[in-house]
Amino acid sequence: MGTTLLLGLDIGTGSTKCVVADTRGHIVHVATRSHGTSMPRPGWFEADAENLWWAETVSLCADAVAAVGADNVAGVCVSGLGPALVLTDDQLRPVRPAIFYGIDTRAEGQIAELNERIGEDEILRVCGKLLSTQALGPKLLWVRQNEPEVWAKARHWFGTNAFIAAKLTGAVALDRHTASQCDPMYDLRKQDWSRWAAEIAGHLALPHLVWPTDEVGRVMADASTLTGLRQGTPVVAGTVDAWAEGFSAGVRSPGDLMLMYGSTLFFVQVLSDVRTHPMLWTTAGIEPGSITAAAGMSTAGSLLNWVQEITGHASFDKLVAEAARVPPGSDGLVMLPYLAGERTPVFDAQARGVLAGISLQHTRGHLFRAAYEGIAFGIRQIVDLFEVLEAPERIVAVGGGTQGGLWTQIVSDVTGREQLVPAQTIGASYGDALMAAIGTGHVPPDTNWATDFEVVSPDPGRRARYDQLYDLYRDLYPATTPVVHELAAMQIADADLLDL
Repeated sequence: MGTTLLLGLDIGTGSTKCVVADTRGHIVHVATRSHGTSMPRPGWFEADAENLWWAETVSLCADAVAAVGADNVAGVCVSGLGPALVLTDDQLRPVRPAIFYGIDTRAEGQIAELNERIGEDEILRVCGKLLSTQALGPKLLWVRQNEPEVWAKARHWFGTNAFIAAKLTGAVALDRHTASQCDPMYDLRKQDWSRWAAEIAGHLALPHLVWPTDEVGRVMADASTLTGLRQGTPVVAGTVDAWAEGFSAGVRSPGDLMLMYGSTLFFVQVLSDVRTHPMLWTTAGIEPGSITAAAGMSTAGSLLNWVQEITGHASFDKLVAEAARVPPGSDGLVMLPYLAGERTPVFDAQARGVLAGISLQHTRGHLFRAAYEGIAFGIRQIVDLFEVLEAPERIVAVGGGTQGGLWTQIVSDVTGREQLVPAQTIGASYGDALMAAIGTGHVPPDTNWATDFEVVSPDPGRRARYDQLYDLYRDLYPATTPVVHELAAMQIADADLLDL
């Protein structure tokens, strides 16, 4: 008899990762496919769900099966960037590129329309948060109003993980966590579709709702042929990648707060009950009946990549070493990291980056450290919001940005808070494997694979300087908003001219 193995697959902004683990959480196989995204206009972020996400799923599953054997894979679970919008025809073929989560800002007009129609207070009461670019409902409405030919062809709508699950099983289902980010279409307290959902979805049926650890179906014959997975292999629903990553790191009890250091910066805190804050997103969690609050910054690792590109493509190790030699505060250089607009706490799609205090003495190392510190100041603003909602008791840092140590140390120094970095930092795909193990009944629901952590403690000697700079950072956005809004309008107008 073979070993019982679980396959987790995560479709991220910059790559798709596959992990195979046994029921004790020991990893036996890992593989990754890197990919890019499409930005057809400023503020629009898209991807080809069929030829990118599904093709990489097929390839990674085939590699995993070749490595571990199809008969040993007892369950599959997929997570993905989200909330994303995938529209398909009745054969599950996408009718347009998938639209991304909050970094895609195209639906501002639809947000305003829904706020006017329903009322912001009512949306906050029912959905647990105000509408922002993170919400999926306005993006459905955007396609309906702006691409009527596409809308007419569409028959189903999915999140990233739900689309892959449908391609594997034929099931049209959506996990409740993802649904709770489809505002204003999900009633958080009733844990069901809201009274506005059917009106927004129009002729598109509302997917069947499940919890992320529920089985949604079994691998079909056609999908088995493509992926190598055994026909009939159970597929567990999965959810949005940030929540899957938090699950992998043991962020499961009230008071646990996850900081996910990735292309963007994302926060998830487990709550003791339904609580709302106008600048945070209250959502369903992963485990049945659970509630979380979330926030997101639009740039993090993507900002560091940008600095790397414009300063000569030095290796990250070299850039980190140069930044480490720069004193705290970057010799009076402060960066507002809003290069792709910003989500929490300003919710401003027309926000833009600002570099304040730059002089001829500043080097590439200063710029790289200022990017780290600008992100850290943004983290401090957001952690303070969580403190108002329900005090975080434990902060767990996950994601590729935790490697190397300098970034996490700067964040602890700026915030004055301790962070725990799990020894196993492989990410959301590891959480998917755990969800697959739970959903197929191979481990108990309270199983936790995250047990060992490194502690990052703040240096109190740096607090005074960072407090001084934090005050300047908070002043920077309101002081520059009129200027950057005018510049953003120019950028959008120039892009419109190029389209003509």
